[in-house]
Amino acid sequence: MAIDFELSEGSKLAQAHYHDIALKQMRPISRKYDLREHDLPVEWVDYWWNEGRFGTKGRSEKLTEGFITICLQAEELCWGDAGLYLRMPTPALGGSAVSSAGTKEQKQRFMSKFREEGGHPIWGAMAITEPQAGSDAAAIETTADFDPDTEEWILNGTKIFCTAGEGASTADGGFVVVWATIDKSAGRGGIKSFVVMANTPGMELIGCEKKLGIRASDTATLRFDNCRVPKENLLGSAEVRKKDPTKTGDKGFKGAMATFDASRPIVAAMATGVGRAALDFLKEELENQGVAIRYDAPPRELTAIERDVIEMEAELQAARLLTWRAAWMMNTGKRNNLEASMAKAKAGLAVTKITQKAVQILGPVGYSKKLLVEKWMRDAKINDIYEGTQQINQLIVARRILDYPSAMLR
Repeated sequence: MAIDFELSEGSKLAQAHYHDIALKQMRPISRKYDLREHDLPVEWVDYWWNEGRFGTKGRSEKLTEGFITICLQAEELCWGDAGLYLRMPTPALGGSAVSSAGTKEQKQRFMSKFREEGGHPIWGAMAITEPQAGSDAAAIETTADFDPDTEEWILNGTKIFCTAGEGASTADGGFVVVWATIDKSAGRGGIKSFVVMANTPGMELIGCEKKLGIRASDTATLRFDNCRVPKENLLGSAEVRKKDPTKTGDKGFKGAMATFDASRPIVAAMATGVGRAALDFLKEELENQGVAIRYDAPPRELTAIERDVIEMEAELQAARLLTWRAAWMMNTGKRNNLEASMAKAKAGLAVTKITQKAVQILGPVGYSKKLLVEKWMRDAKINDIYEGTQQINQLIVARRILDYPSAMLR
């Protein structure tokens, strides 16, 4: 099988388009919304909804489709600002869940508004994590009970750390995909996903988290109190499998988990964007100070700073190539569970090291708020945590390589 790392002309066009947006629309307001956490970045939201999500030169046609382009978008826009990227009106994780486990009719019903021009900005979100269920998604306690009289599902429980949860739960047309169990005795086989439209009675926005980084994003806590949704809003089958659903083809928990196969390469691309922002700035500052990186010099002759920069570049490129591989597999319909976790684990670790090293090399000024480097260091760490922590993704990689089920390797 031939491997080609050259981007297509369409992908190059998309890359340039999104970089221009990052430079002109995001960087100028990056510090503003880092300092004004929980304020809606109106100018950014309006720009993205009305112009940014469409093609170049004001045309309404969309840019090249494809998962690699989605990852290019994530890298370039997170080079601009990761928090603003997470705040832009898109289907986001909720859309990934619908695409992974929903029917053709559900995809059309819940996703169509995101493809239309005009209207007001809308968001999608996914609600998985609970106060007592973090990395172990199978431990969730939010319940869904079916009412045969009304043919509705009734959701009860609390979800925390919902990215884009504020916008998705309050802006008309938006939706939240909620993970809940319909049969606790069945374990993960009883876990299903439900689409809850914004402003549905019984879904309450409790508040948003105050965070170390990605402060422009809305990370919400949502409470579900006898929240009723139509039976048609269940993603996948209502059938409960008592055995391990990964071995039976069940589309409940397995379909929900497939969301991560799509979202983890995007998070890896986001991490790459933040890491590249810090590395680009560091190299520019070193050049301004007359420090040149000698790529052709023997290793024994390199200075400590040169070795650091070259290592940072190698880490970044490795993360990017793993990300593109996982994205390419997604594009071609290949199972990418292993590759998605590899990309996510590598990128999360790489961006944390790169941004910390950039701050260290720049010294006190790098640690101060005179520059955005300290912000990038704060924005970086979340990429090593959400969508599965570093440890969880390494565990997944080990299981896939060794062909061990979860019960045999924890």
